[in-house]
Amino acid sequence: MADKSVQTASETPTGDPKHAARATRSAGRQMRSRLLDGASRLFKERGLAGASISDIAAAADAFPSQITYYFRTKEALFVEAACRDMLYLARAAEQAALQAQTPRAYTRALVETVTATDSVAFFTEALTLTRRRQDLAPLVERTIERLHGEGMRAYAGQIERHGWKSLRDPDASSRRFWALAIGVMVEGHAMGRSAEEMCSEMLRVLGDQATTKIADDNTRLRLVGDGDASDSVSPDGENSS
Repeated sequence: MADKSVQTASETPTGDPKHAARATRSAGRQMRSRLLDGASRLFKERGLAGASISDIAAAADAFPSQITYYFRTKEALFVEAACRDMLYLARAAEQAALQAQTPRAYTRALVETVTATDSVAFFTEALTLTRRRQDLAPLVERTIERLHGEGMRAYAGQIERHGWKSLRDPDASSRRFWALAIGVMVEGHAMGRSAEEMCSEMLRVLGDQATTKIADDNTRLRLVGDGDASDSVSPDGENSS
């Protein structure tokens, strides 16, 4: 098994130090990405204790020493892989909701995307780990702030684009969405609930967060209907980011 980063660097023309440095950095980023990809899959399958450094290295076509070089410890690799997965999930959810024309469709697209994977559960394990490893907490804190910030911007963009009327400010909506997602999914996994059940529960708990501006201000539109169509004035429900 070859060290891909060393191979790439050695192929760089020695007469151009700046080019050599860029190639080395690029090779390093590629190796880190491969290690994170392999770690994410194995950690989800086996957990922190069940995924060895040698197994992760083999999955990434790397050497075990490269894990300690780039991440220092298996715990640090676990937290970074979980944080990266969470940010990828947030991006996928925003993309899935991009074409939504109503608050209800927007929220449903977000929730269905988030509850269809185990990335939130993976991230929750990283949150728990940082209680014992406070040196890893800054990465989790930055990840949470990115979730909130990017979610706020995505939601605010939808409000402006479609003229929706938000019942909360975008920052509060984003923070509420992710707090509920973590809570509902931790409980759901503990209780053995399916993705569909967690999706329904999250939609129920979120409640109304936005309406279309054409709706009567005194009328609250519901996200999850009970079959009585007369209770809402339009097909719109709630929204979150």
